[in-house]
Amino acid sequence: MISLEVCANSITSALAAQEGGAVRVELCGNLEAGGTTPSPGHITVARKLLNIKLYVLIRPRGADFLYTDAEFETMLEDVKFCVRAGCDGIVTGILEADGTIDKERCTRLIQLAKKGGLGATFHRAFDMCNDQQQALEDIIDMGFERILTSGGKSTAIEGSRVIAELVKQADGRITIMAGSGITEINVADLVLFTGVTEVHGTLMGRIQSQMQYNNDHIIMGSSYGDEYAIDVTSVDRVRKVIENANKV
Repeated sequence: MISLEVCANSITSALAAQEGGAVRVELCGNLEAGGTTPSPGHITVARKLLNIKLYVLIRPRGADFLYTDAEFETMLEDVKFCVRAGCDGIVTGILEADGTIDKERCTRLIQLAKKGGLGATFHRAFDMCNDQQQALEDIIDMGFERILTSGGKSTAIEGSRVIAELVKQADGRITIMAGSGITEINVADLVLFTGVTEVHGTLMGRIQSQMQYNNDHIIMGSSYGDEYAIDVTSVDRVRKVIENANKV
C-alpha cells in the first residue's frame, strides 16, 4: 500500500487531505518560501480537528538551512510547543556551511521530539547536501523515521534515478518519501521506477474568494498575484493520487 502525506498550507488544506485519504499532514506556513513553521493557532486547531497524523514543519525562515543561534533556539521552542499540542511528529533539518548535516543540532531536535513521544522526518534540506549517500547514513544514525527528498533535483521525477538509489541504500532502515511535483499523472510511474512506499505533495486547486467587493487597484504582497483567490489542497486530487499510486 502506497501512502500519501499532504503538505498542507492551512486548516482547510489539512482537512481536505484527511477527507481525501492521506495518512498524514505536514502542516506548514509560507509555502511560497518553501515552507516555514505554522502559527501556534494553526497547530492547535489542526490537532483538534484532525484524526490522521499531524507532523509540523520546524523551519524558522525560508532560504538556506544554516541557522543562527537565535533561530535554533526558536526551533527548540517550536518543538516543545508541538509536544504540548499533542502533535505526532516534526519535520526538520539543519545543515553546516559546507553542505553536511549539522548532526549536533539535528540530534538535539530529534531527541527533544522523541522525549515528547513525537516522530521525526528529515525534510528537503537533504536535497541541498553535498553528499546524499553520506547524509543518508547520518540521518539514519540520528534516528529519523524518514527522509523527504526529490533526489537533489527540483522535482521528484527529475531526481527519480537518485531516489531509486537511495531506496536501495536505505534497505528498510529508514523510509524514503518522494516529494516535489507529485501529480495524479506522474505518481504511478514514480512509484514503479523508484520503489518508494510513501509520496508527498500539496495537490492544490484554486478557490475564488467569496468577497462581493473587489479592489483591483492594489497589491497586498511583495509580488503580483490574485488577491481574491487562494490555493488549497483538493480532496479529489488527493484521492486520485492515492488511487493511481496503488495501481502499480
